[in-house]
Amino acid sequence: MHPVLTIAVKAARRAGNIIQRASLNMESVRVENKKHNDFVSDVDRAAEEAIIDVILEAYPKHAILAEESGAKGIGNSEYEWIIDPLDGTTNFLHGHPQYAISIAMAHRGQIQQAVVFDPNRNDLFTASRGVGSFMNDRRIRVSKRINMNECLIATGFPVVDQSMLDTHLAILKDVLGKTAGARREGSAALDLCNVACGRVDGFFEFNLKPWDIAAGSLIVQEAGGIVTDMHGEQTWLESGDIVAANPKVLGQLMPIISKHVR
Repeated sequence: MHPVLTIAVKAARRAGNIIQRASLNMESVRVENKKHNDFVSDVDRAAEEAIIDVILEAYPKHAILAEESGAKGIGNSEYEWIIDPLDGTTNFLHGHPQYAISIAMAHRGQIQQAVVFDPNRNDLFTASRGVGSFMNDRRIRVSKRINMNECLIATGFPVVDQSMLDTHLAILKDVLGKTAGARREGSAALDLCNVACGRVDGFFEFNLKPWDIAAGSLIVQEAGGIVTDMHGEQTWLESGDIVAANPKVLGQLMPIISKHVR
């Protein structure tokens, strides 16, 4: 395992311990509403602090972009860590066991290392650029399904920024008419990992943040999948509009999406 990845795994597991301990006493968790349908808890902040502490202890000159504490050292380093300490906060707050820690490291803007840790299932997804993707040290690949009517597609409803809600629902209606079904689990990081290991065959969502998708995107790519934006371009990290799938499914999913986006 790459030394940077080892640090990311250490940080993710430390955050996972904090989150899982808190899940045993949810009545003590303090919650704030950052904006409509956008929640943050003291658990998010504690997990993020633990992650950053582990990273900066090993790499004190690296930059940080984290969901709750924002940017630190950006522009002063070629290396940037992109962190979501608890992707799926709403699920966590409701006791719904679908949330994860997402940590990526980029060098000169290109994601090189990625970790997504699901503390409920104890599933650890990792990827290093050019090396491959793994779940619990086992090599993973995207699904081999070709026929859309056999495919399961993941998505996420736009609950914070609802500007694309009508477009999203129109796409979803078409997807449901052409596939075996769709799933909305509430954690983009895990949705991407599920594409990578073949649990679902594709994923699309609008208006995500870099920390939601940075790690998962590399895990998909290193598992043989393709990640793009809604127009087939590579702006997904900046725009937050993302499509990921195995190559055959992507070729069929993109025309469905393109009918509804300008």
